[in-house]
Amino acid sequence: MIANKLPDYISPEDYLAGEELSQIKHEYIDGQVYAMAGASDAHVTICLNLASALKNHLRGSGCRVYMADMKAQIDTANVFYYPDIIITCDRRDKALQNHKKYPCLIIEVLSPSTEALDRGDKFADYQKLETLQEYVLISQKRQRLECFRRNAEGFWVLQFYCPGSEIHLSSIDFRISMDALYEDVTFGDNQAENQS
Repeated sequence: MIANKLPDYISPEDYLAGEELSQIKHEYIDGQVYAMAGASDAHVTICLNLASALKNHLRGSGCRVYMADMKAQIDTANVFYYPDIIITCDRRDKALQNHKKYPCLIIEVLSPSTEALDRGDKFADYQKLETLQEYVLISQKRQRLECFRRNAEGFWVLQFYCPGSEIHLSSIDFRISMDALYEDVTFGDNQAENQS
């Protein structure tokens, strides 16, 4: 028996056409679209700090860094997400103008409203991308970064980075200090105390 699509099902093609005209961004999950909320000062600052450093590091390498407005498509899950930062070094992505299918690195800055999705369903979907080598989650409440790396056996291994650490993203051989990542980020009083 073949399951019928929901009456309000939107095809991936219609979704992409609609996003070209939309003034707000939407993520696409198996025929349904979900509007995205704005981001906090800390969220935007962390993304800009990291994307700027990544762009400088990758200049001339053939890899591309995209921040906030580039979609990641996961065919096998029938989804399109807007990662905070996506990096692709795959030539096949050059032909795709409004989304990428072959990233090596995806980075999400955690927000209270998105953290469960970023850690759960979104990560499960991203794991279906054969080219993805690292998935990074960054806290905006305190200096903390979690890097999930796909090992040689295909398992995802977690490495934590805390205050004082030097972060290493092996997929693109990139290093940055925790202080540089969080430059100009102001934490709330109780959040700053929890950094240790």
